[in-house]
Amino acid sequence: MSRNNSDRMSGPPPGNKSPASTRAATVDNSSLNFSVPTEFVDLPSEGRLYPDDHPLYGEPHIEIRHMTAKEEDILSSQTLLKKGVALDRLLTNLIVNKQISPDSLYVGDKNAILVAARISGYGAEYKTRMICPSCFTNQEVDFDLNEKQIYKGDNYNDFDISKTGSGTFIIKLPVTTIDIEVRLLTGKQESHLAKLAIKKKKQKLPESTTTDQFKAIIVSANGNKEHSNIAALINHMPAKDARYLRRAYECISPKLDLRQAFECEACGFETEGLEVPFTTDFFWPKQ
Repeated sequence: MSRNNSDRMSGPPPGNKSPASTRAATVDNSSLNFSVPTEFVDLPSEGRLYPDDHPLYGEPHIEIRHMTAKEEDILSSQTLLKKGVALDRLLTNLIVNKQISPDSLYVGDKNAILVAARISGYGAEYKTRMICPSCFTNQEVDFDLNEKQIYKGDNYNDFDISKTGSGTFIIKLPVTTIDIEVRLLTGKQESHLAKLAIKKKKQKLPESTTTDQFKAIIVSANGNKEHSNIAALINHMPAKDARYLRRAYECISPKLDLRQAFECEACGFETEGLEVPFTTDFFWPKQ
């Protein structure tokens, strides 16, 4: 990004009522001088849960550039795709503040940026194929990515949850009554879990999605931070506690809510809350 962005890394300028509005960043070349649009994307976390030394601490928005041909090269790079780093490389290019690493973003914030980038690059219309949850018919579905809502992770009154001063949460389990301290997953931790799942599949090992996620999000149990003790607790946690912990974690996780209405063309099944699937068509539309 050009130098004239350096004075606006902390959010929209005063008087800008719409944080999603586009701006322009001047790009200088020896013979060309043109503008690359940028925009401010609303962060589901509003910057509330980042450490105080993180560039997004207390920042409700992040500035990104619109996609260009250079980013399309990234998305079509077979090397980057095979390594599973194409989207992170894309974010590295698009985020204006180079002090912000995609690995350090919370998952909900990262997804919000990816959706905004997709809209700026290819539009809000998202055509993909999905299977009806009722009759299992595979069909093409049109989604509108502009029909999204931000969930701030603040509706957890149905659970025994308290927030700490360090961006973590204490969840009291109903059966064992143990106080579990959890943290939100970052992009780096999510990537690690995905790679771990692939590795176990290749080695024909049993799936352990739930316990692996618990190991990633649990910081302490009754104040005990020993990894061996936490691992033992996870492996012997009553099913009711495990289900409670999963549901509570969902409630504290800021995210982009992309659920939309769906009607099956084959069986007529209808739902107002179908989660928009992220398939290969998301950044690689057939058009």
